[in-house]
Amino acid sequence: MTSGDMARLVEWHNGEKVSGPFSNAEMDRRQSTLRQHMAANDIDACLFTSIHNIGYFSGFIYCSFGRRYGFVVDQAKATSISAGIDGGQPHRMTHGTNITYTDWRKDNFWHAVDSLTKGAKRLGVEFDHLSVDNKTQLEAALPGVELVDVSTDTMWMRTIKSAEEIDHIRIGANVADIGGAAVVEAIAAGVPEHEVALASTQAMVREIADRFEFAELMDTWTWFQSGINTDGAHNPVTTKKIEAGDILSLNCFPMIFGYYTALERTLFCQSASDEHLRLWNVNCDVHRRGLELIKPGARCMDIATELNEMYRQADLLQYRSFGYGHSFGVLSHYYGREAGVELREDIDTVLQPGMVVSMEPMIMVPEGQPGAGGYREHDILVIHEDNSVENITGFPFGPEHLIVE
Repeated sequence: MTSGDMARLVEWHNGEKVSGPFSNAEMDRRQSTLRQHMAANDIDACLFTSIHNIGYFSGFIYCSFGRRYGFVVDQAKATSISAGIDGGQPHRMTHGTNITYTDWRKDNFWHAVDSLTKGAKRLGVEFDHLSVDNKTQLEAALPGVELVDVSTDTMWMRTIKSAEEIDHIRIGANVADIGGAAVVEAIAAGVPEHEVALASTQAMVREIADRFEFAELMDTWTWFQSGINTDGAHNPVTTKKIEAGDILSLNCFPMIFGYYTALERTLFCQSASDEHLRLWNVNCDVHRRGLELIKPGARCMDIATELNEMYRQADLLQYRSFGYGHSFGVLSHYYGREAGVELREDIDTVLQPGMVVSMEPMIMVPEGQPGAGGYREHDILVIHEDNSVENITGFPFGPEHLIVE
């Protein structure tokens, strides 16, 4: 038998559908909102290729490993496209149906796309995710089809969370608090960063398993940094050992069905110098004020401008290293971003009910200066339909709580 005799597309519908964290009604709502947008803009079908949009609209979180994945939605059906290496898992997790392409020919993914978009004249795609190479191959597979960008429109759909999403995100924040407690328990002079991170990650994974009858346990992680390693928000864990007097940074990230939440805190091992305490207290003051500023009707850029002034008055603005917060939902350190809701000077988005955003001011004082290190606090806030604001982070912050003996 030659490759020409082998099937290009198969249905590996192995086993029954598995319930994710959201109801069928919630997933129907997402796809219905998308279809309404398509109808209003004369888009015949959408092909999603990003992890975040496939995850949001289908419930399936893919692992690319060099392969292509897709989710095609038209007015009648919704179908994920997966590689044979994944077996029936994509079918079990997809809200819709699934088709598997085989490896027997290199263009089988595009053959699947073609088979699912017959008759489409305008196809919605994600320009921010479609590489030059994939765009060229898509145009060759669908000659004459007009490609329409839907990446920004779907981002705005994702920024407004449903009640189910907010409940799910709240669970993630609770799990992050447990990861933070495990970090504090593991901290001691002489303990390597990676051992602290392992203790936290294991605590969070076990908590997720306890809270869900079924959950895909992937990608929950902890970054824990000490000393000079605290200078970046996303610095990797190392084998460096904690020293007495070290500035420390915990970053706990539960990932539950593609939804990322976070807890980030400044800590010290045993003691902190007077200058470290001064800088830490300034950053905590900025954090407290930032929490007050997150409310419906506030503009992202105005929040950033006011907090900048606090740093300026303390002669610390030059040490601020990034924006003050961002949206939460289907995102991770390697995929997704609702970039329209970031608390930065160049974002004029107005906060509104249904949004979930962080407050996370950070300053970084270079090595060799008094008080050197990175200082960052991080809470997650929900803006509710009644315009109230709920802080779903319960972990304490500041010198009175996080100088670990």
